[in-house]
Amino acid sequence: MVNIAHFDAARVVVGVDTHKDEHVAVAINGLGTRLGEYRLSTTPTGYADLERWATGLGDVAAFGVEGTGSFGAGLTRFLSGRGRTVVEVIRPDRSTRRRLGKSDSIDAEAAARSVLAGTSHGSPKSGTHSVEMIRMLKVVKDSAMKARTQATNQVKSLVLTAPAELRLALEGLSASGLVRRCAGFRPGDVVTPTAAARLALRSIARRHQQLSAEIKVINSELTRIVGKVAPALLQAFCVGPDSAAALLVTVGDNPERLKSESAFAALCGVSPIPASSGKTNRHRLNRGGDRRANSALHRVVIVRLRHDERTRMYMARRTAEGMTKLQVIRCLKRYLARELYAILRSSVQRDLIQAA
Repeated sequence: MVNIAHFDAARVVVGVDTHKDEHVAVAINGLGTRLGEYRLSTTPTGYADLERWATGLGDVAAFGVEGTGSFGAGLTRFLSGRGRTVVEVIRPDRSTRRRLGKSDSIDAEAAARSVLAGTSHGSPKSGTHSVEMIRMLKVVKDSAMKARTQATNQVKSLVLTAPAELRLALEGLSASGLVRRCAGFRPGDVVTPTAAARLALRSIARRHQQLSAEIKVINSELTRIVGKVAPALLQAFCVGPDSAAALLVTVGDNPERLKSESAFAALCGVSPIPASSGKTNRHRLNRGGDRRANSALHRVVIVRLRHDERTRMYMARRTAEGMTKLQVIRCLKRYLARELYAILRSSVQRDLIQAA
C-alpha cells in the first residue's frame, strides 16, 4: 500500500488510462495542480518515454494505472521492474462519470487524484513468476471445461430430437458412453435426417474428446506447478489442485501486497461488511471480491462438512445456537481464509526465493 503522507507539493503523481494500442497519462503535483498530459503507445519504447516525461516534471511519487491486469499489465510490469511505485486504480463509478463526463484525459486525471487522495492504494500483481504461469493455464482449463460441458449438452439435445430409430439406439447410455458411441459414427452420404444427425453427433462428440485430451494435458501441468509452488497448500485437508490454483492466482506472485489475513479474506469476498446505522449494529454478506477464490473456499468447506469431524461438530454447535446452515458456511469460509493465508504467503515467497 502507498503512504500518501509523503506526497508534498513538489512530488508528482501520474494517472494512466489504459487501452489496447494507446495509453493516456495525466500528471498532477502534491497540491492537485494539473501539470500536463501525455499519450503513449503500448510498447516498451512508449513506456520508457512515459517514464522520461514524468521524471522531467519532478520527483515521481507513484503511477496510478487502470486495468493493471489487462490493458495496463505491460506498463505495470515495466514500471515495477524499473523500481517505480505502481498503484492499482479502479475505474470511476457511474455517479462520478455522470458528474464529470467521460474521456481518456478525464479518466487519467481521476486516476491520479484517487492515488493522491488515498482512495486507491492497492498494489497490483506482478505477473512475472510461477503464479502467472498458473493463471494462464487456469484460464485455458476453465475455458476448455466450459466448452466440454456445452458439447455434452449439445450431444444430449441432438439425441433428444434425433429420428426415432437413432434415438432408441442411444437410449440408456451414460454421458461418456454416449460420446464414445457418437464419435465412432460413420454417417455416409448426408441425404437423410438420420445421416445428418449422425454427422452432427460425431462432430460434437469428437470435439468433446479433443477437449478432454486438452484438459488432461493442462491439468497435469497445472498440478505439477501448483505442487512445486505450494506443496503445503495441497497437504491442507480437502484442498485440491484446482482450488489451490484459484487461491494462488488471487494472491499473485507478490503476496506482500496483502498486509494481513483480513485483507486476503476481503479479497476473497468472505469478510463480513459493517452495515450499522443508528441503533442497529450488524454486518452484511460481502458480495464482492474474487468470486473464483470465493468458490474455491466454498468447495473446500463443503467437502470438509462431509469428511471432517471438527467441521461437522462446529456446524452442529452453531446451528443449535440458532444460525442457519448458510450463515455457518460463511463463518467457516472466513476461518478457512485465515488458515490458508499463512500457507499461501509462505509458499509463494519461498518459490520466489528459490527462483532467484
